[in-house]
Amino acid sequence: MKNWFRKSVQPEPAEAPVQASVARVQAGSQGSAEHVLRRLEWTVLRRLDGLLQGDYRTLMRGTGMDLADLREYQHHDDVRHIDWNVTARLQSPHVRVFTEDREMASWFLLDLSPSVDFGSGDQRKSQVSSEFVAVLARVLTRHGNRVGAMLYGAGVDTVLPPRGGRAHVLQLLHTLQTRPATTGEVTTRLDELLSSAAQLLRRRSTVFVVSDFISEPGWEKTLGRLAQRHEVVAVRLLDPLELELPDLGLIPIRDAETGEQLLVDTHDAGFRQRFARIAAQREADLRQALAQAGVDTLELSTDGDLVDAIMRFTELRKRRGQVSGAAGRHGRGKLPGHLKAAA
Repeated sequence: MKNWFRKSVQPEPAEAPVQASVARVQAGSQGSAEHVLRRLEWTVLRRLDGLLQGDYRTLMRGTGMDLADLREYQHHDDVRHIDWNVTARLQSPHVRVFTEDREMASWFLLDLSPSVDFGSGDQRKSQVSSEFVAVLARVLTRHGNRVGAMLYGAGVDTVLPPRGGRAHVLQLLHTLQTRPATTGEVTTRLDELLSSAAQLLRRRSTVFVVSDFISEPGWEKTLGRLAQRHEVVAVRLLDPLELELPDLGLIPIRDAETGEQLLVDTHDAGFRQRFARIAAQREADLRQALAQAGVDTLELSTDGDLVDAIMRFTELRKRRGQVSGAAGRHGRGKLPGHLKAAA
């Protein structure tokens, strides 16, 4: 049973031609990249503009060269910013805080493996992923930032260099819409995507890893190393059916990546309980791995609201920033008096 939770599992439809026909209708209803982006600008971006009131700093922290402050070291701080002279004099670790650089590039590392192409309701995880990328890319480019993307299917097959402007966001969204589906037996190795990003990204960037994190093990350490150099956010895609099975009777379950099938009786309460218990354990292990890697996590569910999820995330980052910046901060752009002599 545990092997079934390394990859996405989903009910196998009775008639494949019917499913293909429905998929074509859904793809046609989504429209062109311009149509989708315009819809998101009216339905999502307008709501974010009103709720965030123009403050997008919590979405991308940035970095810079001008020293703004010194404060005590906090968990997940970049160790490269430790001021060793001040640390030695005060006998406690202190880090330098720099003026924010608002033109730091952002990268989207997109897991487009077969397990992401799943949804038990009106939306698939892949659709949630593309809409999130379109919205956030548009937010960032509107504020003078550049965005790039790395796409992973059976491997890293597409790299879009970071650029700014609405036209670049349209190109990214069009690339996602017209991308052919990954076929054949595929085993997701998220480590390949993260390792490729570590080699490609030379300058410090904000990195959004958009994935369901259903992968072969081994990506955890690579994610941690990536977070030591860059500002990394794990955007986790999930579907309610991956957490708990309803009572649907006897149904076929298919592994989205290998095609392996298994007939299960969801009417069996014991089976549903075992499914939920294994899923809960996987949830706990995944959240622990992301926490140990030192990254912030944004969870996007196929049955959730994108704006609500982004707002919860920005509030979390805002509170964390206030707590970490409170120690020793007496004014913007100047050092606390008790630290001037030490510096």
